[in-house]
Amino acid sequence: MSELNYASRTAPQAPSMAVDAGLRAYMLGIYNKMALGLAVSATIAWTVGSVPALSSLIFGTPLRYVVMFGPLALLLVAAFAMRRPSPIAANLLYWSVASLIGASLGAWVLAARLGTGADFLTIAKAFFITSAAFGALSLWGYTTRRDLSAFGTILVMGVVGLVLASLANLFFQSSLLSFAISVIGVVVFSALTAFDTQRLKQEYYVLEGDARAMAAATSLGALSLYLNFVNLFQFILSILSPREE
Repeated sequence: MSELNYASRTAPQAPSMAVDAGLRAYMLGIYNKMALGLAVSATIAWTVGSVPALSSLIFGTPLRYVVMFGPLALLLVAAFAMRRPSPIAANLLYWSVASLIGASLGAWVLAARLGTGADFLTIAKAFFITSAAFGALSLWGYTTRRDLSAFGTILVMGVVGLVLASLANLFFQSSLLSFAISVIGVVVFSALTAFDTQRLKQEYYVLEGDARAMAAATSLGALSLYLNFVNLFQFILSILSPREE
């Protein structure tokens, strides 16, 4: 997501990284949009997983591939095509990804309803663990004086590796590989949560005064944190879910 978040601009040495009203408003806007995106995704997931007609339409037809790979396709296209996105384009990207991911999360709801996967108590437990971990990691990324930018390349490579391993496991269907992917995924997206929070904080000082860029960055920042939360949640839920021997 670096291309989508003006990473090509060099972040200045922030005067003292002191918290001011503008920075608080900027970060609050990101967190509020992220929380709203999670609420929308949860609503879509519950609807898709609870309404048999929708479950059959999405998971019983080729539409499931749109739901599965649509978010990744949108992010890849945006990474190459949206060098300086407008606020409208950034907003459209965010809500499109959140909606598609919400539909894909309906698979967890459907499995819980049919008794073929994690039950609703396990889903709730995974959500609260994710929320606590995300909050602590984001707070640390916001307050730490340590420069986390050096970890950016490593984390991107980690995400690419996870995507490739997950695609490979669609064919191998290995429970051991799935567990390993989930553990590594928790580590990678935990680190990304702290990294992205610090990056967004530094980005404020780059974009301050550019209302158009800041409006787009709010949506893109929310998208980055949203993706970290959702992926962290799914990996934690996968770890907590019962496994076939």
